[in-house]
Amino acid sequence: MNGGEIFCTVYRVSHSCGHERTETIGTLGKNREETIAQLRENPDVSVLIVGAGINGASVFRELALHGFDALIVDRGDFACGTTAAPSRMIHAGLRYLEFGEKKLVSEGVHERNLLLQNCPHYIFPLPTTIPYQSKFEGMMGVIRKTIGLSPGKRSKRRGKCMIGVGLRMYDQFAEHNRQMPKHYFTSQTEAFERRPGLHPDTIGTATYYDGWISYPERLCMEVISDAEAACDTARALNYVSAKSTRGDTVTLRDEIGGQDIEVRPKVVVNAAGAWIDFANENLGHPSKLISGTKGAHLVLENDELMKALDGEMLFYETPDGRAVVALPWLGKPLIGSTDIHVDNPDDARCDEEEIDYMIGCLKHLLPDVTVDRSQILSTFSGVRPLMAASAETTGQMSRSHFTDISEPTETANFPVFSLVGGKWTPFRAFGEQAMDKLLEHFEAERKVCTESIPVGGGKDFPRTDLDRNQWIDAVAQTTGLDANRLDTLLVRYGTVARQVAEFCVAGEDTLLNNHPSYTRREIEYMIRNERVLHMDDLLLRRTAIALLGELTSELLDELLGIFAAIAQLSDEQAAAERKRTTDILRDRHHVDVS
Repeated sequence: MNGGEIFCTVYRVSHSCGHERTETIGTLGKNREETIAQLRENPDVSVLIVGAGINGASVFRELALHGFDALIVDRGDFACGTTAAPSRMIHAGLRYLEFGEKKLVSEGVHERNLLLQNCPHYIFPLPTTIPYQSKFEGMMGVIRKTIGLSPGKRSKRRGKCMIGVGLRMYDQFAEHNRQMPKHYFTSQTEAFERRPGLHPDTIGTATYYDGWISYPERLCMEVISDAEAACDTARALNYVSAKSTRGDTVTLRDEIGGQDIEVRPKVVVNAAGAWIDFANENLGHPSKLISGTKGAHLVLENDELMKALDGEMLFYETPDGRAVVALPWLGKPLIGSTDIHVDNPDDARCDEEEIDYMIGCLKHLLPDVTVDRSQILSTFSGVRPLMAASAETTGQMSRSHFTDISEPTETANFPVFSLVGGKWTPFRAFGEQAMDKLLEHFEAERKVCTESIPVGGGKDFPRTDLDRNQWIDAVAQTTGLDANRLDTLLVRYGTVARQVAEFCVAGEDTLLNNHPSYTRREIEYMIRNERVLHMDDLLLRRTAIALLGELTSELLDELLGIFAAIAQLSDEQAAAERKRTTDILRDRHHVDVS
């Protein structure tokens, strides 16, 4: 094959890593009906990506920046699976060092630092504190591994010395492109002065820096929209599933219109995450690549806990040796997560036992802080797409990633590249590695390096207070919006806030009656420009309204009215959409809106 049959031209500028880079920014604005009509007229596509989570989006951007015609589809909304359910941390996995995954951690530190640079609108430094109850516990296993022996039975707790070894390695990995301070230790006296409610057995704390992400779903969608902006023949469709395969043809199903669409890909990239084996069955490439584990989380209304967190994440160990975190997220405390094997990711929910478990774990960290079920604003759960492998516990299963290549079969005349594993933080690297394999397949060369390409609203984002004020003043002059309103939009959308602001003032706009930090035209902007096809897209992934406990029955009706008018729903259709939304929120997120 020759060059992937490049159909579009993209604008590139030189980049210090030796390749070219491309400056693009876009919105999810390509017309769905036009895209489907184009596919019916010409079903040939170089690369079909099944799964529009962050790893699929990363490969999609790579393909677009290299000029390949590519189609990415997802049976649900963009970023609606595991991508929407991280612990909101951008981290390299400090505890993975204990299992010898130095390469994975080193890559993660590097990618974390790049994300802080390229996505400053959604990713921020996060000081993380680890309380410890001993000095030397866990060190025997480290010593045994160092001299080449089996580490023996794993300790359920890590003492100061073991934590220090890990943090020194963590800091060393960041030396090449340091973005945040190095770790430090705090004495018992200092630790209790700052947090009097720590467990009385605590003898000190260690603090290091990682990152946190405010809107993971939006960032994923920005990667997709940037790809579409980079190449005319890069196309993305949500609510389109891979139904079946015969020969060189994949039959897709439009889950909105109810019609089938046939495409003829040269290569399929299976980026379905925890659903990879299910998707491969439909693609004519049966596999057993994934052994998923569920991670559940709670979002709480608890001022006492927020005060104890004091702007930091607390990283602590449970009595059974599992690592659990508590951190502030968009003004609310978030705690998680569990690590439970699941066979079918569609069944993943935060169940009652997990709720009890997480609340109980928190009491081992901060025994004087009152946490109970009445404080739960929402729950969310995702399934980690871990590679199928044997391990004593789910926590010991590898978090690394690789691309599995399945050659054409009797029923499918195309290869499938399956993205196995993967975490949020190294998504760029994983996409780059998968793209290298695709370039090899198409006998093409790498032309673009994504290491320093900003994502979406991170482009030209003001990083200092002075720059921020200047940006707000400039947009205020052209739109007439006040500084507070523009600051809110900048937090939500990064520099894409300029486009949102211009849309808002292009017509009559009013504050929402039931959520006055949003306006009617801001909601309209998301529905019209970000492919909102169902109400849960808006409530869970374009905003965090439902997860943050901000959704009331009155607000739901107000937002549904805006959506129904744009989508031209009948009263019967609007009622069905309302029921669908409330069922999803109740079943999957413990959010009950009558």
